[in-house]
Amino acid sequence: MSVVVAHLSDIHFGGRCDLPQVAALEEFLPTLNPGVIVVSGDISIRARHGEFQAAQRFLHGLGRSAPVHLIPGNHDTQWWRSPLGVLGTRVLHSKYRRYFGEELTPVLELDDVIVAGMLSANGLSLGSLTWNPNDCTVKGDLPASEVTRVREIFAAAPPHKARLAVLHHNVLPGVVSRRWGLSRPRAAQRALASLGADMVLCGHDHTEGAGLLEGGTVVSTSGTHSVRTRGGRPSAFNLLRIDGRRIDIEFFIYSREHRTFRRGETASFARPRRAAGPLGA
Repeated sequence: MSVVVAHLSDIHFGGRCDLPQVAALEEFLPTLNPGVIVVSGDISIRARHGEFQAAQRFLHGLGRSAPVHLIPGNHDTQWWRSPLGVLGTRVLHSKYRRYFGEELTPVLELDDVIVAGMLSANGLSLGSLTWNPNDCTVKGDLPASEVTRVREIFAAAPPHKARLAVLHHNVLPGVVSRRWGLSRPRAAQRALASLGADMVLCGHDHTEGAGLLEGGTVVSTSGTHSVRTRGGRPSAFNLLRIDGRRIDIEFFIYSREHRTFRRGETASFARPRRAAGPLGA
């Protein structure tokens, strides 16, 4: 027995959404029989009502085949409502909350897996600022409080459960762009490696990828289902298979010619020993 997780990101409903691809995704994804579907943010392009409404309908459809875990990305955050937090932080996600509920960092716990959201999309905040003006409102930051909260959740979970932490911004450099998603990436990597997680799931860079943090935590970076891909690469999502000993990340690549997805390469990793248990034994 293994846990199967479909990992999507950066659908960007609105002007940049690839609607034929989204239709193909709706049809194709249930055929993989995932136990959980994780969407790591940026379901909109401008945090508009119509975009969130389209995303709500899409996610409701996916929810018929498996539980869906969703967190907001930087495009889902109305940073202009409160730059640098001058009017508080609640207004940043007021529209998002209207359509997807009050909880921005949901925790989904099933028999063999626990998925914990982390909020890295905090608008134009002090923690997201860098010396590069092009990073404004794009980079994410990962507050220490988020790390502490998720570390405690994982510490309290039964040992056999696969532990998945989900945030929006990519924690490894982009495969094509070589850009980091978080403003202080090395510190964020150390913090994420301390969670006791099997995996960290993220998006933001619009290119699929996989890798490791120090200590063996596996990273899954999902691609985009918008027309804005990097380097002319096709869109992709990731399918994760987790058992007691290993983690496989299989990339599913979109074919515009056939309007469906095909299996691509698979990245395989040993499952971190600290979390291995009866799952898959």
